[in-house]
Amino acid sequence: MADIKIITTEDGSHSLYHEGLKETYHSFHGALQESIHVFIEKGLRFWRTKNGLPKEVDIFEVGFGTGLNALLAAKFATENEVKINFTSVEPFPVPMDTINQLNYIDQIGKEELKETFKQLHTAKWDELVEINPFFSLKKFKGKLEDFTGEKQFDIIFFDAFAPNKQSELWTEEMMQKCYQLLRTDGVFTTYSAKGQLKRDLKKVGFEVETLAGPPGKKEMVRGIVN
Repeated sequence: MADIKIITTEDGSHSLYHEGLKETYHSFHGALQESIHVFIEKGLRFWRTKNGLPKEVDIFEVGFGTGLNALLAAKFATENEVKINFTSVEPFPVPMDTINQLNYIDQIGKEELKETFKQLHTAKWDELVEINPFFSLKKFKGKLEDFTGEKQFDIIFFDAFAPNKQSELWTEEMMQKCYQLLRTDGVFTTYSAKGQLKRDLKKVGFEVETLAGPPGKKEMVRGIVN
């Protein structure tokens, strides 16, 4: 992927810049702090607290990318002794030589996650792989529109490129698909707070919340299936 280069965001953590799309994989204000805030705190921790601290959770991610969200979810699983079954779709995997240069382990400060991060990226595509007793991973090498199924998940991490860069993933049809993938009380969380996104989420059935965004971003959106 010659059009991908590593950048350092404002919190010191790496992200990638896609020169073709002229877009970063994470907020340039801070990749690590964005992932923690949007996906772990406002998604995973919120769902688990809201539902009485269950010991197992099924997560679906749109956009595996650098694997940062999966790494943080695996860290959460081990620290809280909760089984996380993590499914992710990604049509354009990032090469390992790029992944090996990312500084997430140093930034998180937990050297024991180094092997986990490697396993997340070397895990075979389209196969269920147990990373450790608390975290399993299934990566689908394909697009969201090609993924099938209903009511399989408790949480969706919607981490596609921005609506103005990858508009086909932010349509009402795709929001309907996300709604159908979630169980009752399921949570959809994303960094975007576009008005059209909120209208589409409401139209397909979500209860929509506009929340404070991560540092450097005013707002984000969370949807709940009632």
